[in-house]
Amino acid sequence: MCRGFVIAGTHSGCGKSSVSLGLMKALARKGRAVQPFKCGPDFIDPGHHARACGRPSVTLDGWMQDPSIIPEIFARRAVDASVAVVEGVMGLYDGASGSDEVGSTAQLAKILNLPVVLVADVRSMARSAAALVSGYVNFDPGVNVVGVVLNRVGSANHEDLLREAMDTAGIPVLGCLDRDEDIAVPSRHLGLRTAEEEDEGVYDRLADWVERGIDVDGLLERMPERSFAPVEDVEPPAPSVRIGVARDEAFCFYYAENLRMLRLAGAELVDFSPLHDKRLPPNLDALYIGGGYPELYGFELGQNSRMRKEVRAFSEKGGAIYAECGGFMYLMNDLVTERGRFAMCGVFPVRAAMNDRRKALGYREITVLKDCPLGPPGTVARGHEFHYSSIETAFLPDSMPAIYATVDRKGNAAGCEGFLINNTLGSYVHLHFASNPDLAEHLVAAARG
Repeated sequence: MCRGFVIAGTHSGCGKSSVSLGLMKALARKGRAVQPFKCGPDFIDPGHHARACGRPSVTLDGWMQDPSIIPEIFARRAVDASVAVVEGVMGLYDGASGSDEVGSTAQLAKILNLPVVLVADVRSMARSAAALVSGYVNFDPGVNVVGVVLNRVGSANHEDLLREAMDTAGIPVLGCLDRDEDIAVPSRHLGLRTAEEEDEGVYDRLADWVERGIDVDGLLERMPERSFAPVEDVEPPAPSVRIGVARDEAFCFYYAENLRMLRLAGAELVDFSPLHDKRLPPNLDALYIGGGYPELYGFELGQNSRMRKEVRAFSEKGGAIYAECGGFMYLMNDLVTERGRFAMCGVFPVRAAMNDRRKALGYREITVLKDCPLGPPGTVARGHEFHYSSIETAFLPDSMPAIYATVDRKGNAAGCEGFLINNTLGSYVHLHFASNPDLAEHLVAAARG
């Protein structure tokens, strides 16, 4: 049996991630097998979830994924857990649109039939907080908000006022957390600092903070138990190809389902580090270079010239490479940051330059226009784009054709994307392979050659 719930917020920045990580770690410290999930297109939060729980966190998204497959993905991961915790995205009802629930935490809670714990930032509020929370509780009767965690409570008197207001409104208070800005995970562009940069003490401090203000065992007892029949899954075949996956401090943005689906398609995944390794692993058939923060490690990546040369040679020999966002930047000629200009792999004859303001943010649907490692013309997939860098050139050279027809969530054209050189495909769009299971099959087939 597994107890599950969703942690939602009134808005981005209300403390939802801190509460989620603190609860996950507190439950894990009590010996619970905690399976984390993340609503929405995020890579950084799942990395922290994995550190706090000791299990990979899985992304669930009602826009990138067909809602019909979400319960199956959830059940497959939760079947051997005692607690399933889903961290929401933005505010409870925020998603791909202002007029419907698609892509929102509320939609996901309804799909999974899970209760919602709402986190509210009550700084500088008393009775007004009850009015705010009442709006969330009553906005959609199909969303089961079981109570509220009041965050950034300033004093004992403040807590008394808040509890009185919530009691009058008939809203259960599940906890009151004191204002402590020093314990939150620091953030930067794209979100929080990555899990690879944090020490274990961060998660313990968050758990201590949560346990001071929340009866964790009592909260869990309020959540319904769920049982899951084992989800039938095809046994992965004996690996037929070896795919090198760039994994280190600079490249750490991967959806767990993408990697699972590649294994299921017959790939052996071999981690390597463009930062620390001098050579690619032997006998690779393809490379998968995900996103991350190469801009923070431009000097170190540039200094590792032997690895850069090996990646370029792999591409020039026709080896299949799929690179997203930060991985795409790594394959360009060079990278310009506030620290300077740094040589990259030189597969794509353009330069990536960091900007002070973000260049793109939003859902994307792509249609492939030319044969590539992800499939033939007509292949459709969904993903997300979020970056501060841009290609520093007034035009794209003829040697670098764009092979995606890309649209945003409204169906509007969303710029040139999907660049193909040799058998190397690079793009700023992070695709979720569950949006089209054929993507993994195609990438493995491209690796076979």
